[in-house]
Amino acid sequence: MLVKQIEKYLLSILEERKQQSLFRSLRTSNNLVDFCSNDYLGFSQKIKQDCENYSFPSGATGSRLLAGNTKFIEDLEQEIANFHGAETGLIFNSGYDANVGLLSCIPQKNDILITDELIHASMIDGARLSYATRYKFKHNDIESLEFRLSNADLRKDNLMVGITKSTFENNSSLETVFSKFIAIESVYSMDGDLANLTSIVNLSEKYGANLIVDEAHATGIFGKNGRGLVCELGLEDKVFARVVTFGKALGCHGAIVLGSKNLRDYLVNFARSFIYTTAAPMHTHESVRQAYQLLKSPDFSNKKLHHLIHFFKEQAIQIPDLELIESISAIQCIIISGNEKCREVAMKLQNTGLDIRPIVSPTVPKGKERLRICMHEFNTEEEILRIFEVLKK
Repeated sequence: MLVKQIEKYLLSILEERKQQSLFRSLRTSNNLVDFCSNDYLGFSQKIKQDCENYSFPSGATGSRLLAGNTKFIEDLEQEIANFHGAETGLIFNSGYDANVGLLSCIPQKNDILITDELIHASMIDGARLSYATRYKFKHNDIESLEFRLSNADLRKDNLMVGITKSTFENNSSLETVFSKFIAIESVYSMDGDLANLTSIVNLSEKYGANLIVDEAHATGIFGKNGRGLVCELGLEDKVFARVVTFGKALGCHGAIVLGSKNLRDYLVNFARSFIYTTAAPMHTHESVRQAYQLLKSPDFSNKKLHHLIHFFKEQAIQIPDLELIESISAIQCIIISGNEKCREVAMKLQNTGLDIRPIVSPTVPKGKERLRICMHEFNTEEEILRIFEVLKK
């Protein structure tokens, strides 16, 4: 009887989502032209071909702290860290695991964690698991961030009231009890716009905050050989931690948290999403290694991708009243307000052979539903023109 009741409850919630045009379902691409994946450089196919001659065990057989660690993985972590100009790094099984593990265990009780309002769901979930006091600032709004930081300092001063000088001197742990953290993405996954990194770094230094940057959608796209936006701006030493995801432009799976040796050791000891999970299999790590070989190759270039991004934007501005979110990244978004309308337009594009997916509320704010169109090095100008032929109608 209890099972039937819960099934009725689940069905009622799902039916409600369908009525609100919020229902999600899994689907395959059916050989449509790819404008929806994060395989911006087409590495997934290149690496798939390169791995055909290798043979690895099917699984790691345990967590990294038990049977799943190898010298190969540790060498790979250091190789990746060197490439991105970091001291060292720690590989996680996914970008989600990396963000949840990092943000849930680093900020402590009485710490302040300030996040951009549009950070990825994985960062939001990690922040929710933290014991820190959390605040949001308006997306990419430097004044809003400074307001949060200045108020965090006021909160610190209030907490210090009543703590005598001798108490403070005799309790060294109080020196670190008021840490401030800022968490952002360098390229935002749902808008495709870039963080104002230089200004945010300046604020983090002014207020003594520790900056955490998710580089998921910047890796491979920005910086020399795709090192990311932090490297492009020369801010490697100004950032406390970076999350680099392998599942986007690198065409693989997993992620790495880059930072100091102390950060790595701390994560090994306290990041639950690292400790309590079986390590990724060796063929996953080998595919990541080969992706980095492609990035480091003298032949590496993402110029064609940036050309297609520019071409797409040129076509978009020729259509009156088309609302395009400003972006120079591989993620280009056209606002189609309303869940039903957005899904309808996406379906028309798919019916013409173009795999473009709708992003609807509540994933994005109501009224800001959009077509999220991802540019790839393997796309063509002709395919892009087909998008606008449909939209013009």
